Amino acid sequence: MPKKIAVLVRDRQAEALRMSVGLSIQGDIVDVFIMDQELAAEDPAVALNLEMLAEAGVRVISNTFQSNFAVMPTVDIASGLVAYDSVIPY
Repeated sequence: MPKKIAVLVRDRQAEALRMSVGLSIQGDIVDVFIMDQELAAEDPAVALNLEMLAEAGVRVISNTFQSNFAVMPTVDIASGLVAYDSVIPY
């Protein structure tokens, strides 16, 4: 049975996204939550990892409005984290 993993991205964006890509390879369900800031899309490492996450079908959700991502209020993200087997903050 696949595990549900939430990755909370704040600092070290490229590293958090790279790790999320790696987690998605194992067949687990991975959701990425961008918290309180926009991604540095001009960073080539961030852009590459976002592309790979899209290809893997990983959901990327933000608590602030950003184009290309679903938006979810912080309180909804927080209450939903209990449904995950692992929560990894970055």
